[in-house]
Amino acid sequence: MSRFVPNARLVPLMATTLVLIVLFGFASMQYPGFASARVVANLFRDNAFLGITAIGMTFVILSGGIDLSVGGVLAFSTILIATLVGGHGWHPLAAISVGLLCGTFFGAVMGFLIQRYELPPFLVTLGGMFFARGLAFVISPESVGISHPFYDKVMEIGIPVGPKARLTAIALLWIGVVFVAIFVAHWTAFGRNVYALGGNEQSARLMGLPVGPTRVGVYALNGFCSALAGAVATFYMGSGNPSMGVGLELDAIASVVIGGTLLTGGSGFVAGTLVGVLILGTIQTVILFDGRLNSWWMRIAIGVLLLGFILLQRLLGRLTAARR
Repeated sequence: MSRFVPNARLVPLMATTLVLIVLFGFASMQYPGFASARVVANLFRDNAFLGITAIGMTFVILSGGIDLSVGGVLAFSTILIATLVGGHGWHPLAAISVGLLCGTFFGAVMGFLIQRYELPPFLVTLGGMFFARGLAFVISPESVGISHPFYDKVMEIGIPVGPKARLTAIALLWIGVVFVAIFVAHWTAFGRNVYALGGNEQSARLMGLPVGPTRVGVYALNGFCSALAGAVATFYMGSGNPSMGVGLELDAIASVVIGGTLLTGGSGFVAGTLVGVLILGTIQTVILFDGRLNSWWMRIAIGVLLLGFILLQRLLGRLTAARR
């Protein structure tokens, strides 16, 4: 009987899932009340805007790119929505629509510059990060509160999952975005083009794939996800803040890599990013439950996990090359 050997591309996803199970299991044994529906529901609620940002980042990294502007775009989106709603009396849906359009346009412009002029994504998106963050402070240098009946009604929406526990509207939105992203990545021509672009751009060109439109589309999609994460953050915080999202791009990249997506592109799963975000959220929850640990231990744990998964990816790459 032949021995089962998992696909090399599935190994990082399996390893990530195992890390989450072990981490959550250990915390459940260590801290009473950790293994509860309320903790799980809070994980999805508290990490919704990071999770949505990381979904967009997944497509960028799958295509072989990088985007450092997501934190700035999120901040710009939050303060734009808050100012339109609180300062100009717009309905939240109209303000959110404008924010999403701005984020999508901003991402598309960066994608166009990267594609048209063959500029390094790192530098283009670094400039985009400063531009979006600066524009957010131009709109308002201080936090702007949001008080609107629509926000109150949305925050009342939820699905009960246990005693005093429910999946809120923003948690449900994140889960919905994950399912849509999985469908786009694995069952659409755009998703296949993204994988092909990240795997080997030259081969993608020779196959006649629309490399240019795909790259622009990837950054536009990431801009949309960043702006959507900003809209979610306004519900979570009840305000818009130009200082919000500092370092968010690093957390998003870490979630994607820990989730098993190759930094060089062409291999990875959206589901892995979901697990990666939950790992970061679980570590943060452990620190809160313990009460004795400094928050910087979360950064140390993320660093260790990142190094571990990068080494695992390198090892799998060498094993795959040796088999060929």
